Parts: sequence; C-alpha cells; structure tokens
Amino acid sequence: MMTDARTRSHTARNLRVWLVTLGAGLAVFGAGAASATESAPKEFRVCQDPANMPFSNEKGEGLENRIAELFAGSLGVPVKYYSYPQRFAFVRNTLRYKLPGEDFRCDVMLGVPAGFDQVSGTKPYYRSTYALVFPKGKGLDEVKTGEDFLRLDPAKLKALKIGLYDKSPASKWLARHDLVDQGVPYATVDVVAEHYPGWMIDNDLLKGKIDVAILWGPVAAYYADKIKDMELVVVPLKSEPGIKFDFEIAMGVRYGEPEWKKQIEALIDRHKEDLDRILKAYHVPLVDEQLNPIVY
Repeated sequence: MMTDARTRSHTARNLRVWLVTLGAGLAVFGAGAASATESAPKEFRVCQDPANMPFSNEKGEGLENRIAELFAGSLGVPVKYYSYPQRFAFVRNTLRYKLPGEDFRCDVMLGVPAGFDQVSGTKPYYRSTYALVFPKGKGLDEVKTGEDFLRLDPAKLKALKIGLYDKSPASKWLARHDLVDQGVPYATVDVVAEHYPGWMIDNDLLKGKIDVAILWGPVAAYYADKIKDMELVVVPLKSEPGIKFDFEIAMGVRYGEPEWKKQIEALIDRHKEDLDRILKAYHVPLVDEQLNPIVY
C-alpha cells in the first residue's frame, strides 16, 4: 500500500488528467520571491488552461472562471488570465514563469489537489471522486454504486468495453478486479489539441465504441449533462484500500507568499455558500470526509 507521500505524488500525476503532465523535479520556489500580491492586488491574475472544461476555457465559461470573477469582485479588481495548456509543465510555465526584470504572469491556480507540493496549497474547498458513466437503458440500469457494477453477471461484465485514462486510479481498480482485458486505455498526456477532458464521452461513449467510461467526477458529470442525444448515468466511485478515487481540491499560490495565501483562504471562507452554488451549477459530484455523497 502506498505511503501518504507516495499517494500525494500519485495524485499530482493523475488527478483531472492534466496533473500527470506537471512533471517531477521542478525546483521548489524560494521564500524570498514574493510578488506584488503581498500588497493589495491591482488585478486578480489567474493561471488557467484555455481548453479544460468544466474548469476553464478562453471564453470564461468554466467553474474556475466563475470563481475567479467572484473573488475578483470581492477584492474590487478585474480578472486577468494567463493561459497555457496544463499538459505541458503547467506550473513551471504559469505560476512560476518570470523573465528577468518582469513580474510573474499569474498569481493563483484555482484547482489543485490538496497536498500537491509544486505549489503552496490553501485549505481545500471541495472533495470529489472518480465516477462511472454509461448510457441509460443499455443493460446497466441496476448499477447504483461501484459495488453494484462489480456484482454484475460475470459474462456481462466481461463483455463490456471500459474507457479510462492510463495512469489513473481506474487502471489499478480494473487490475484488482480482473477487468484489465475490458479496459480501453486513453493517453493521459495527449498532444492532440482537439482532445479535451470529456472527449472520451462526447465521442467514443456516445458512438458506442466503449460501453462505460471512468473519469474524474467533475468531468464525468459535466459532459454527461451536456449530451442531449442520450441519457447518461453518473455513478460516483468509493475509494478502496490502496486505490484512492476521492480527492480534496484546493487553490495554489507560490511558495514565499503567505499573506497572499491568507487572502485567498479568507475568500474561500467568505464565499463558501457561493462556491457551493457554483459547484452545484456544474453538477460536480461531492463527497464528505466519510466518502458519502453530498446531496444538493
């Protein structure tokens, strides 16, 4: 079984697909490199992926875009985004990116796994989990939990094609339950620009190339809700010993900027109900500390 440190490292590589691409070995940012955010900010400068719905996009349609607008409004300053694809060393090229004589490009990441050591993380503001997604009326309607799925008739289970991102917790889950041959792996680090987080649902699940998808819960629920040609069912998965599906999500700033981190945490506390409303609007499946689903 993984130690806590290895679990955090695994989380950073695998959560939300893009975290695997942040890479190991980035130098820890020095404590003497505080930016202008240690005083009153003139802009709320956010590091974002320009094509990473339901979290963010260039049009400002993601849940993290909504949070950015909320926090900026509370501070009385405009939002400014610095965009870069998360699959290409995101932290190094956004939060830590600085040319000599210039300021940093952005000051906060609005969605990182709690414990992710490439940034100075805030307190978490939600906990979600991976989920199964499958079409309603295709023989899986009895599945209400991950345990129900595993209790399906063995012949039915062995006939399924299960889409998942490689290096995600779903890989270990299929291996543990003797379903490796049913897995249809998708590359976590995908250099094809058109392949967004919900591509597996929008394309292969909708077209019947796979029968079930296993995705990070916010992605699963958002894209399942968007599909109008077919009703899709989202079933949150519970962690098992040695296989962690649920993760707390926090915000991240640079090391050496404690006052800015305090400001962000104060905003999280002040706007707890607003944050919950935003998560609800994007159908994010939430779980409590006991991993029980939170009903909106």
